[in-house]
Amino acid sequence: MKMSERKLKEELEARLSKEGRTITYDRKKELLRVENAENGKGIDISLPGIVAKWHERKEKAIDEVVYYAEEALGVMDREQVVAGSEKNIFPVIRSTSFPVESEDGNKFLTDEHTAETRVYYALDLGKTYRLIDDEFIQKEGLDPHEIREMARFNVRSLPTAMKKDEVAGNEFYFLNTNDGYDASRILNEKFLEETATNIKGEMAVAVPHQDVLIIADLRNETGYDVLAQMTMSFFTNGLVPITALSFIYEKGKLEPIFIMGKNRRVDNGKGNNT
Repeated sequence: MKMSERKLKEELEARLSKEGRTITYDRKKELLRVENAENGKGIDISLPGIVAKWHERKEKAIDEVVYYAEEALGVMDREQVVAGSEKNIFPVIRSTSFPVESEDGNKFLTDEHTAETRVYYALDLGKTYRLIDDEFIQKEGLDPHEIREMARFNVRSLPTAMKKDEVAGNEFYFLNTNDGYDASRILNEKFLEETATNIKGEMAVAVPHQDVLIIADLRNETGYDVLAQMTMSFFTNGLVPITALSFIYEKGKLEPIFIMGKNRRVDNGKGNNT
């Protein structure tokens, strides 16, 4: 059995249809739009990527999309406040291609991170979260500097236990708690610094998607190829992909590396603070 975008569109429409919702399809952009008919708030679902994931994960790929769509739509119908929820503010890592403002033009609170990644800030709501934007900051009377401080403090409180794997003499560590902030641990400077003291080769870090952080102890050239393949696989299969590139970590800075085929790599020469 094969999954086409038409079949996927029909299945998502059937599973997400509810009274009070409107569903539209942009054939040119291949986007399914689901929104609350009363307030116009909603989400866009890009179909091509889900079709690709379906061929690897079958119905589980669709189940995940429906789950996150329902959670996101539910949040849009509820009022959110920060007061009393300061411990629930976290930074989230996204690709630099991710929108810097909401659909209605409100700019998200962001910070530069690397040439490939950008930092956003979110209020955790349990099973989902909302990105913090200018309108929300003004409505809640928030100080952007305080939001950044709270988020950085909170991300340092998250657990950092990792699973280890060894391939061709190289060691790879995986942080995958599925709490929505695995990639955000890359902003925990103390964690990276402490990890670096145990690295015997060259330390590389990757955040291919939201729910995984990879740290590699690269001790030979084969390790770079393994890391590149591994990162691309995670990037392709992640629900919220970030970047397929990896970063060399040295003295508190992240430097993107481009691995071009077997045993060759190119550094871009631009270090970035974590």
